[in-house]
Amino acid sequence: MRTYFLYALLLLGFLQAGAQDVQRPKLVVGIVVDQMRWDYLYRFYGRYGKDGFKRLLGEGFSCENTFIPYLPTATAPGHSCIYTGSVPAIHGIVGNSWYDREKQRTVYCTEDSSVRSVGSSSAAGKMSPKNMWTTTVTDELRLATNFQSKTISIALKDRGSILPGGHSSNGSYWFDNASGGWITSNYYMDDLPEWMKQLNSRKLPDAYLSQEWNTLYPIASYTQSTRDSNVYEGKLPGEDFTFPHLTSTISRDKYESFRYTPHGCSFTFETGKAAIEGEKLGQRNVTDFLALSLSSPDYIGHAFGPNSIEVEDTYLRLDRDLAAFLRYLDTRIGKGPYLVFLSSDHAVAHNPGFMKDKNLPTGILESGFIKKQLNDSLQRQFNAGGIVLQASNHQVFLDEGVIRQQNLDKKAVKAAIISLLLKQEGVANVVDMSDLSNASLPGRMKTMLVNSYNPKLSGDLHVIFKPQWYEGWRTGSTHSLWNPYDSHIPLIWFGWKIKPGKLHREVYMTDIAPTLAALLRIQMANGSIGEVIEEVVE
Repeated sequence: MRTYFLYALLLLGFLQAGAQDVQRPKLVVGIVVDQMRWDYLYRFYGRYGKDGFKRLLGEGFSCENTFIPYLPTATAPGHSCIYTGSVPAIHGIVGNSWYDREKQRTVYCTEDSSVRSVGSSSAAGKMSPKNMWTTTVTDELRLATNFQSKTISIALKDRGSILPGGHSSNGSYWFDNASGGWITSNYYMDDLPEWMKQLNSRKLPDAYLSQEWNTLYPIASYTQSTRDSNVYEGKLPGEDFTFPHLTSTISRDKYESFRYTPHGCSFTFETGKAAIEGEKLGQRNVTDFLALSLSSPDYIGHAFGPNSIEVEDTYLRLDRDLAAFLRYLDTRIGKGPYLVFLSSDHAVAHNPGFMKDKNLPTGILESGFIKKQLNDSLQRQFNAGGIVLQASNHQVFLDEGVIRQQNLDKKAVKAAIISLLLKQEGVANVVDMSDLSNASLPGRMKTMLVNSYNPKLSGDLHVIFKPQWYEGWRTGSTHSLWNPYDSHIPLIWFGWKIKPGKLHREVYMTDIAPTLAALLRIQMANGSIGEVIEEVVE
C-alpha cells in the first residue's frame, strides 16, 4: 500500500506538471520610437537619468548592430516589419504610400474607404490594416490563446498604431487633428470604450500646448547640437523655429503643431497607462500586448534635423517619460512579469546644409525631378509622351499602355532611362527590378532590393543615390535610403527572463517578431523570414 501510495503521488505530480500553463510574461510592451537613430542611445547618454535609457541598457539586452534589410526605410514598412518579421516583398506594405497600377492611383498604406471614423466626425478614421497581407506577432499571440489575450496599439500616426496592432487588435487608436483626441475606426469597434472617452474629455493636448516648449536645461548646455537659430532648421506649423516655442499662441492647426512637440510622447505614454487600467492589461490570467509608437520624434526630426537642440531636448524629455513609464509598470504589473522591447521604424540622415558646412560630401536632388526630366527626355528620344507613369519611393513606374500603343522596345526604354539618370548628379546607380539577379551591387544593397521588390506594387526601376544625397528636403531632414544613417536602429530587450548584456553581431529588424514569438512560445507570423536572436532567449 505504501508503494502504491508513493506511485500515485508521483503520477499526480507528473499530471500537475503537464497541466501547468506555458510560462509567459503578464504583459508585453513594444515601444517603437519613430525616427530614432541607434547612436542617440550614446550621443545623449551623459545627460540621461539613471532610470530611462540607462536602465534599459544596464539591466536589459542591447542588440547594438540591428539593421533594416529592405527599402524604403520609412514608417509604415518599419512598423510592419517589426511586428511581422517580414519584408515589403511579402507583407505588401511597400511604403507609406505607393502607386497601385490596378487602381491607377496612389494608395495610402492604411486607407480603407469601407470603414468610418469612430470618435470623430472627420475622415481621419477611415483606416484599417487590410492592405497588410500577413499576420503580426500580435495576431499570433491572440491565435495562440484562443483570442483571450488582448492587443491594444496606440500612436499619434494612424499607421504607427494600425500596423503593429495587426488584423485582430482589440483596439488601435490614433490622434485626430480635427477633435484633438484619440480615434479609431469601426473596423475595430462601433464606439470608443469608456476609459478612452474619459481620457479624451481631459483635453490633455491643450494642457500640454499651454505649457509652451522651452529647453529642459539652460540652452547653452546643449553642446551636442548646433546653435538654435540656423538655416538648417524648419519650424513648427504656425510657429517660429527658435526656443522658446510659444505653443500656447498657436491658433491655426494647433493639433498638427502638437505632433511636433515632445509632449506627444508624454501623451502617448499617458494613454498607454490609461489602456492598462481600462483594459486590465497584464492583470488577467493571460498575456496581453501593448504596442506604443512614439511619433513625435519623427515630426520633430523632419522639421529641425538630427543636429538641432529640438531633437536633443526631445530625447532628454523622452528619457524622463520612459523612466516614469517603467516605474509605473514596476508598480502596476510588478518587477519581473512584464517584457519590453524598444526599437525604431527607421533612422534619419544629417541635413545636407549642415554636412556641406562641415566639408562632408552631400547633396540634394530636387523633389519630383525624376518624372518630369525623364518624360521630357524620352519624348525627344522616342517621340512618345508620358512613358514614365509615376515616380515614388525612388522607383520609376513605366506606362505599359503607352509602350504598347507606341510599339516601343521596353528594354530600350529602360536602357535610355538608366543612361539619363546616371548623368544626374547624386545618382549612384539605377537597377532594373525585374533583373535583380544580374545587378552588380554589394551584398547588403542587393538583399535590401530583393526584400523590397513586390511585383504587384513595385516600380520597374530603382534609383540609388550617392551616400548623404536625398530628394527634396533643404531644412530639417528625411530618411528612406539604404545607408546606415537611415537603417541602423536601436533594439533593446528588457524585463521578463532577459539577462543583461550586449550583442555586436549583425541582426535585423526582421528578427524582432520571431524572437518575440520564441520568448512567448507561439507561432511566428505567417510571412516571417527573420531568425530568432538566440542570445536574447537563452
